[in-house]
Amino acid sequence: MSELSAQEIVDLCIRHTLYDWQAQKAVNPIPVETAKGCEFWTVDGKRYLDFNSQLMGVNIGHGDPRIIRAIKEQAEKLAYITPFAATEVRAKLGRKMAEIMPGDLDKVFFTLGGAEANENAIRIARMVTGRHKILARYRSYHGATYATITLTGDPRRWANEPGMPGVIHVLDPYHGPDRPVDDAETALRYLEETIQLENPDSIAAFILEPVTGTNGILIPPDGYLQGVRELCDRYGILMIADEVMSGFGRTGEWFAVNHWGVVPDMITMAKGLTSSYVPLGAVGMRPKVHSYFDDHVYYGGLTYNSHPLALATALAMIEAYEQDGIFEHVRMMGEVMRRHHQELKDKHPSVGHVRNIGLFGIIELVRNRETMEPMAPFNGTSEEMKAVARYLDEHGLFTFVRWHTIMTNPPLIITEEQLAEGFEIIDGALELADRAVV
Repeated sequence: MSELSAQEIVDLCIRHTLYDWQAQKAVNPIPVETAKGCEFWTVDGKRYLDFNSQLMGVNIGHGDPRIIRAIKEQAEKLAYITPFAATEVRAKLGRKMAEIMPGDLDKVFFTLGGAEANENAIRIARMVTGRHKILARYRSYHGATYATITLTGDPRRWANEPGMPGVIHVLDPYHGPDRPVDDAETALRYLEETIQLENPDSIAAFILEPVTGTNGILIPPDGYLQGVRELCDRYGILMIADEVMSGFGRTGEWFAVNHWGVVPDMITMAKGLTSSYVPLGAVGMRPKVHSYFDDHVYYGGLTYNSHPLALATALAMIEAYEQDGIFEHVRMMGEVMRRHHQELKDKHPSVGHVRNIGLFGIIELVRNRETMEPMAPFNGTSEEMKAVARYLDEHGLFTFVRWHTIMTNPPLIITEEQLAEGFEIIDGALELADRAVV
């Protein structure tokens, strides 16, 4: 039991700590005490079904004893050592990462999270190519550091401008509820035109989420990622796949790029790498990238690069994914999720689009299926979406309600029964949204 009451915990957290992405007077955090599997509980005993893996990161579920044991054993053996040292856990994890990464990617640089991984990836790209511009997409999120918030295309970037020079944003294949997906050829034509207009010889890298995360679980049309790979090769641009959310089984593969048989020049990771038990990120590199640093200094570093506790967590996590056949389970549950999505769309006129790849899913709400007007404006909310969010919270379902969407990204260990429970609660919330349909 907690020493403090739920209200005391909330009051002290708000008084003495700063919450991100919100005005502090609007903060209303859940006072969480414990978590297990796909569930967590408040100090007062209220149960929540975790339908978003927190920040799309607790892939293996909460409280896995194998992971906790690995952390304890490593802490007892060696809790920290300089990143200039060599350790057994660093050796083993490095070897394992080379096994699971796509193609010939065989070396990693470890960071504390996804934003640091992306920041180091673009730094590496600039050093290796001698070029300075970075292409990124508008419907993207790459982190909140100075560099990565500039890479980010969504409105979280706006308040942080002006940002890092040299970032050029390009259109995605996705254009909104009324025009969901371009064909690959059209999207690639726009991309190549931008490359030519920006001077290809000045572009170091193109960073993109293979499957876009918080900006809509946007699944690329077949041929798009292959076309990006070809354009990058043609113009000498490094392709960076941001797999911070989509990696480690979220889509039913180690990495989302595997669905399309594409090997990026660099791949960035975090979240599912340790299921968020311990902070860790990584930049994976192909030999043509990391070989540059055989004779050139890498001017970058972190006190917690290759932190033993984090590496032990990741190694145990990868073993757990393999032992439990998690990715096959994700593929099966992804089909179950697809059926639930379609049933909601068939039943509720407020549902405009549904999408998922594995257990990476979303529901888009609209006011009118003919016009496809979103239930909330771009970068905004509405009374209807607020009511939907309140309903989900009151009924113990934790997930993201962002703009006009409801995310469906549960832990990868979720059962068919738990999926049914979660979608039953969403079904009830959509009754509220249906009242706004015209």
